[in-house]
Amino acid sequence: MNIELKHIHKRFGAVLANDDISLTFSAGRIVGVLGENGAGKSTLMKILSGYQRPDSGLILLDGQPAAYHSPLDAIAHGVGMLQQDPLDIAPFTVLENFTYGRPGGLSMGRQAARKALFEIARRYGFTLDPETPISHLSIGQRQQLEIARLLSLGVKTLILDEPTTGISAEQKTILFQSLRALARDDGMSILLVSHKLEDVIALCDEVVVLRGGRFVGGATMPATPEQLVGLMFGQPLPPEPRPAAQLGKPVVQLDHVTIRTPRLTIQDFSLTLRAGEVVGLAGLDHSGQELVLRACVGLARPSHGTLTIGGRDLTHKPYRDFVAAGAAFGAAGRIEEGLIAGLTTTEHIALTATTGALVNWANARTITEAQLKQYDVRGTPASPVETLSGGNQQRLLMALMPQSPVLMALEQPTRGLDVESARWIWAQLLERRAHGTAILFLSPDLDELIAYSDRIFVFFAGRFCEVPDVRAATIDQLGRLIGGDFTPEGR
Repeated sequence: MNIELKHIHKRFGAVLANDDISLTFSAGRIVGVLGENGAGKSTLMKILSGYQRPDSGLILLDGQPAAYHSPLDAIAHGVGMLQQDPLDIAPFTVLENFTYGRPGGLSMGRQAARKALFEIARRYGFTLDPETPISHLSIGQRQQLEIARLLSLGVKTLILDEPTTGISAEQKTILFQSLRALARDDGMSILLVSHKLEDVIALCDEVVVLRGGRFVGGATMPATPEQLVGLMFGQPLPPEPRPAAQLGKPVVQLDHVTIRTPRLTIQDFSLTLRAGEVVGLAGLDHSGQELVLRACVGLARPSHGTLTIGGRDLTHKPYRDFVAAGAAFGAAGRIEEGLIAGLTTTEHIALTATTGALVNWANARTITEAQLKQYDVRGTPASPVETLSGGNQQRLLMALMPQSPVLMALEQPTRGLDVESARWIWAQLLERRAHGTAILFLSPDLDELIAYSDRIFVFFAGRFCEVPDVRAATIDQLGRLIGGDFTPEGR
């Protein structure tokens, strides 16, 4: 399907998200849509896929004007989008979400639906149990399910917003092979919104670049990471040195902790985390690193062992006791767990800044304006959080964090962020680290783990090991450990 976007404008209050954008996407091509966070990429793709309507402008599909008013209308026209935060229904199972919204809906025969799901999952190397509730899936698995659902609906243009978050290297290879085949053999148009330049370089035929809501240029692949960064930011980004930090006394201790779930057990795990120390956790989804991190803030409870923060025994204590002890948590699901859809930035600030029963809204707005400026959040005090870009949501989450917590436990703190925004997030984290905050984080980005961790623990199917020498660690070494090779050769 050939796509033309003509003079697309979209404004959210004072924010001009898309400013007179005109682009053409050809059938059979894989195009990377690049730009810094807040550049307007996701807004443009949501307009193309029916999630939002432009203030003005025209969409042409194979030369014909297309006016649709919902994602279902867009899918009927052959355009489907995988959101960065998948739009699924938590109480439903995988199979129920797979059939939801399609012709026949939930009345579609279960056997036929299971067969269709299994066929797509087999082709793309996805691991999806039809009877598993969505609430039990990782973000990566939820993305897999949404891709499977869109392909089953027969879309001719597939828009992917950060599709490789939370999937393994092997799954990414299979996905990319399948996407190339869809473009080459089926003539599908594939638009990839990603901040992972290695993915863009590996997959795309060409790129288009947005900056400040406008189209500023493009390139035919191949291109180097330095060239793409220059297009995105107007200039190359210099290397960023990592400042050393003086480690303090132990502040978090896990002593022979065992955590059990119906699917996985972490047994006899011990960790001492010192003030000013950064510890990274690596592994495929549901390998156990999420359980350890959440146990450190009271969201997963050990069945054996002890857990202390600041010398205070918090084993089996609720989340609020961990917060009172100085623990701060940042979830990977920004809207699902980190923020509250429907509330404005001011209302979020009020929730964290108000101590009494009544809210001083004038004061809350003043604090919000100062926080938005300090953390460079591109929105207004009245902006609903779901209208912010992923990067701006991440910046808002940082603004909501306490300034000097004892512990920051973070799931994928730079998920979906461009290079500059990711560096900014880590600058804020390292500033807190310099004041004695201990940081425990998990990330699927191996470069990020090596760049910022003082120590790294790798998990595989409930087993774990510590990387012997982080300074000498390589991507290949971490990859072998993540794959379960805990032999001396693998380490």
